[in-house]
Amino acid sequence: MARSPQRPRRAPKAGAAGRSRPAAAAPPITAAERRRADLIFERLDFQHPGADTELHYRSPFELLVATILSAQCTDARVNQVTPAIFTRYPDAAVLARATPEELEPQIQSTGFFRMKARSLTGMARALVERHGGQVPASMNALSALPGVGRKTANVVLGHAFGVPGLPVDRHVLRVANRIGLVQSDDPVAVEARLCALLDPERWTRASDMFILHGRRVCRPTPLCDRCQIRQNCRYFQRLGAKAPPARRRATP
Repeated sequence: MARSPQRPRRAPKAGAAGRSRPAAAAPPITAAERRRADLIFERLDFQHPGADTELHYRSPFELLVATILSAQCTDARVNQVTPAIFTRYPDAAVLARATPEELEPQIQSTGFFRMKARSLTGMARALVERHGGQVPASMNALSALPGVGRKTANVVLGHAFGVPGLPVDRHVLRVANRIGLVQSDDPVAVEARLCALLDPERWTRASDMFILHGRRVCRPTPLCDRCQIRQNCRYFQRLGAKAPPARRRATP
């Protein structure tokens, strides 16, 4: 499911100020590595056309709330919970007046509900006190909010504001390592490496495609027979004779 159609993604902002800078510097990238990354991007784009966040939202505030709730929880479950939350707490000012104890029963099904309730109410109060109740469009300001890490900030920047960023979650880590684009379990290092491999206008979409690929194809037990990038995947190449044949498409 795609994001709410009422809130189209904005065009990426030009210039260095209009992108989320990686938190760490990546080693130099060769031309061959960039060509390989571009090819993988194009093939993932073919396999997952229209890849986007599956969280439902209509504003930067709603996306920020939904992304905080999505930690260790499926987007489908979050989408079941958020309509009532958005109705009861339509903006930061209203949510800031809530207590964690009031919020906990409403978000219990998303898991880690006590921690998330504290994060949501703290985030809302910080928005009111520091930003006039509005969600800021900068990495530094977002990541300074309670409960908001770099991954969450990149999600909001890329999807709500059109600021290029590359959120790294467990799916991105698994897929990028299996393919052989990165060799690290450190989200900060992986973000830096992937950002160096791809042009900024591709960062947000690349993350969305890695996430969908990790959910649908490159699962913990990968479905290599369904993968469009198998010939460019280091994991698949190491399988050798054990590699499963490509799944045949059904004939009409």
